[in-house]
Amino acid sequence: MLGPAVNAIVIVVCALVGCFLVRGIPSRFEEIIKKAIGLAIVYVGIKGALDNQRVLLFIMSMVVGAAIGELINIDAIMNRFGVWVERKLGFGSAEGERSFSKGFVNASILYCSGSMAIVGSIQSGLTGSHETLFAKSILDGATSIVFGASMGIGVVFSAIPVFIYQAGIALAAMALKDILTPEIIREMSAVGSLIIAAIGFNFLGVKEIKVANFIPAIFIPLVYISIETLFK
Repeated sequence: MLGPAVNAIVIVVCALVGCFLVRGIPSRFEEIIKKAIGLAIVYVGIKGALDNQRVLLFIMSMVVGAAIGELINIDAIMNRFGVWVERKLGFGSAEGERSFSKGFVNASILYCSGSMAIVGSIQSGLTGSHETLFAKSILDGATSIVFGASMGIGVVFSAIPVFIYQAGIALAAMALKDILTPEIIREMSAVGSLIIAAIGFNFLGVKEIKVANFIPAIFIPLVYISIETLFK
C-alpha cells in the first residue's frame, strides 16, 4: 500500500500548496508546466516500453487491445461517467472556475484513468516495486499545484478515490501473484508503458489520443502467454 498511499499524500499536499500559496498562475506558466509534465510522461513511458523482449507480441497487443478498446469505446464510457458525477455533485458552469466539484471530478478522472495508475499499482502488488507510482506521484503533484491554484479545494479530495482505486488494483494483483510469471509482468508493463507515453503526447497537445481505449492492450500478453504455456 506504500505506493498508493504516497501518491494520495502528494496530491493532498501539492493541491493545498496550489490552493493557498499559489493563486492566479498566468496562463503562460500553466502551459509551460503542462508541456514539462508531458515531456516527463513521454520519457517515463518510452523508457518502460523498451523493456519488452517479444516485439511481435508487443505489436499484436497494441493492435488487438486498441481494437477491443475502440469496440467497447472505453473513452466514451469514462467521459459519460465524468459528466454523470459532475451532475450528481451539482456542478454547473455558472459556479465559476474555482468550483469544488470541477476540481474534484477533473483531478480524480485524470489521476485514476491513466494507464500509469494501473501499471504502477500492478507492479506494487506483484513485485513490491513502487517506482512507477512514485514517478506518477511527482507528475500528479506538479499537476495538483496547477489544478489547486486554478480549480480550488476540490482537487485535494481527489486523493480519496485515487487511493481506493490504486490500492484495489494492488490487492487484486497480489491475489493473482502466483498466476503472473515474470515474463507476463514484463510484457504487460512494457505495453502499459507505451500507453503512458500516449498520455504524455496528449499533454503536449501533439494530437489527441483516446488513451483509455488502449487499456485492454495491457492484458493481451497475459492471455497470449497463458495460452501459449498450456500448449507447450
